[in-house]
Amino acid sequence: MSTEKNETSVTELGNPAKPHGKAGEEMLRRMGESHSGVTEWALNTLELNGSERVLDIGCGGGDALKKMSARITSGRLTGVDYSEVSVELSRQRNIQDVNAGKIDIIKASAEALPFHDNSFDIIYTVESFYFWGRNADTLREVRRVLAGNGVFMIVADIHGDAELSDDAINNIRKYDLFNPSPAELRSLLTEAGFADTEILLKNGTSWICAKGYRSVE
Repeated sequence: MSTEKNETSVTELGNPAKPHGKAGEEMLRRMGESHSGVTEWALNTLELNGSERVLDIGCGGGDALKKMSARITSGRLTGVDYSEVSVELSRQRNIQDVNAGKIDIIKASAEALPFHDNSFDIIYTVESFYFWGRNADTLREVRRVLAGNGVFMIVADIHGDAELSDDAINNIRKYDLFNPSPAELRSLLTEAGFADTEILLKNGTSWICAKGYRSVE
């Protein structure tokens, strides 16, 4: 998040925890651009065959869904967000795939996912885990809808062990963000019942991709 005066105003008015209003739309567009690099990096760590069933939790402005859709040929994608503004903006961003039935975007929260057990092969959340808190129950809900051979990814451009700028530290405090260390993320995923975990860090950055596997191959 930028701390320039006008951008801070947009962020504060838009509410990063649950975007709303015109300010929320503008904030989501800016976040989509600023998080493009970390999203590409994380998605590129996946080995895909193109037929996967994918769930994006906290889909925001729909940019990660669009990137993932380019990698999925015969599969289907679903995005969920508990912000009506995010749902609408994600639909607009992916309108062709929505109209074609390839992508479905609905209003829902991570705490109560409206899907059957074992519904998805890949689940990810990009830059939204900050707002989940230290809640293994939510991660158990994610694990519930993950298929037996599936992977869940937590993607963020900061983590608790990284050397962060003063701006980033101020934003963590200002917006009460949960910014766990890699070890804390691993512990949370294990506590939630994931059979195996993997932590990826990108050299020269504060980026992290924490993976939880439902079963061990």
